[in-house]
Parts: sequence; C-alpha cells; structure tokens
Amino acid sequence: MPGSSRILKIIRNVVLILVILVAGFFFGYVPWFFAGLVTTRQYHYRDPNDGKTPNSFHLNFSWVEFPAPDGVPLKGWYVPAEGTARGTIIYVHGLNRTRIEMLPMAAFGHSLGYDGLLFDLRHQGMSGGNITTLGYQERLDVLGAVRCALESEHAPRPVIVWGISMGAAASLLAAADSPDIAGVISDSSFDSMLGTMRHHLRLFIHLPGFPIADEVAYLTAWRGHFHVADFDCVKAVERIGDRPILFVAVRGDRRMPPSVAQKLYSQARSPLAKIIVLPGTRHGEGFNQAREPYEKAVTDFLNSLPGGK
Repeated sequence: MPGSSRILKIIRNVVLILVILVAGFFFGYVPWFFAGLVTTRQYHYRDPNDGKTPNSFHLNFSWVEFPAPDGVPLKGWYVPAEGTARGTIIYVHGLNRTRIEMLPMAAFGHSLGYDGLLFDLRHQGMSGGNITTLGYQERLDVLGAVRCALESEHAPRPVIVWGISMGAAASLLAAADSPDIAGVISDSSFDSMLGTMRHHLRLFIHLPGFPIADEVAYLTAWRGHFHVADFDCVKAVERIGDRPILFVAVRGDRRMPPSVAQKLYSQARSPLAKIIVLPGTRHGEGFNQAREPYEKAVTDFLNSLPGGK
C-alpha cells in the first residue's frame, strides 16, 4: 500500500539519520574531545612536596628562565653541587605535574655530587606555552634546558637527562636529537604516540584502539604541528646509538607496563644500557615505592658512565 511504503521510507530515513549522528558522535566528536582534553587541559596532580623548594631539602638553588628552541618561555631551578660536580642532571617531570615531582630525585642526584636543573615543561606549572603534546614538542623544552645548563650556568659534563612518563618520552626524543646528552634515565616512558593512545583508551574508557585512538593520536599531532610517525621512542632509542640508557619500570604499572620498557631496551645499542623492573603498582612512582633498589640502579648506572666514578 502507498501509505505503508511511505511510512517505511520515513522510518528508513530516520534510522539512517540516527546512524549518521551516532557515527558522527563516536568517530568525530569523541576523538576531537579527547584530543582537546590531551592538548589543552591544565590540571595539576597533588604532590606531597607541593609548596616546597630545593631549600626544603637543604639545597641551595637559583631561579632560571630560558627559552625552548621554538621560543616557548620556561622556568625552573638550578641546584649546584657542593664542590666540584661530577656532571649535570636535567630532571623532566610527567604529564600534569611540575618540577616539584622531581625534587626527591634532585636531592638524591645532589647527594651523588651532580649539578641539577629542574624545570616546568611547556603548558605546565610556571612555564609558557598553550598546548601539551605528550612529549614530542616537550623534547624542545629538554633541549632548551640542556642549553641553559651548558651555556648560561656553565654546567659540567656529562649531561644526563632523567625523565618520568611524558618526561621520559621527551628525554629520549631529545637525546636522539642532541649529542650533548650523554645518557638518559627513562622512567616509565611511552613507546609511541599511537601505541600510547590505543593502550590508554582501551584501559580506561574501553574504547577500541582503531579507529578512535588513531583519530585522537592524529588530531593531537595535528594540534601540535607534527606527524604521528615522528613520535616514536623506539626509533629514538635506536638513534641514541651507543649512549647509555637506564630503563625503569614498575611491575604493577597498568598504564606503562614493563613490556614497554623491555621493548625500548631491546633497541638500545650501548653495552652500558640497563633495565630495572621495580616492585609497586603506581605509574611513575617507582622512586617513591621502591626507593632503595631505584637509587642503587641509578648510582650503578652513573658510576658506569665514562669518568663516572
């Protein structure tokens, strides 16, 4: 009947419109929303050391301000060693953190005789910048910190970069770009932008890795003015070549499980490269949850460097 045919056509069109709207929501708006959340949200995880400075750890320090190579203004603290320094450590914090996160590590590095530079990555803490890229553009911040240490503070070599999570990814990418970095302590690094997006969306939101995570990764890269393929820490480790890297993982870390550190370690070419898997459950909290083995691993790693002892 003509009436029934018309009704079926209307129902079909309504269903088609609903399918298009749902598809547009899940494959358009959702990736755009998460990419915006990743790149523009500013949030600070509470830290037990909030409000403290190096003075709280009985360390002398001075404020430093310096630009990243692309001009983003950065701020931090320079902590000189007592007496003749063995070298310099650049401390690089994680996502939604600040230089405060690295204060305990800096106090330990100071006890080993190293100068230290702690700073806020772009779009974090007191530094400038209006976007976060999970480590790719932040690699420029690490390069800026290395330049500040060597040129402005006349810091002694070797220069070691010690990063956690996003800071570890930025450190590996920076070391791949700069021979001034003699070694890296990579704590809970990502393996790649795409791999990290897929893993986290499955883990926390139970969304499929493809295509939503891929869309979020590509939109994040588009916002940050780089290509997804460029954010690859596995390739960065290969480019670092024979410079040593200490890979740190936490056994119960669901966000960056030890398999990620193992994957990165498998590409390291230096005979001095090491990996340690610490007891614990919290992402990036190895230093707090397993202080003694962590400190021993760092001490042995630094002692193994040329002229380290």
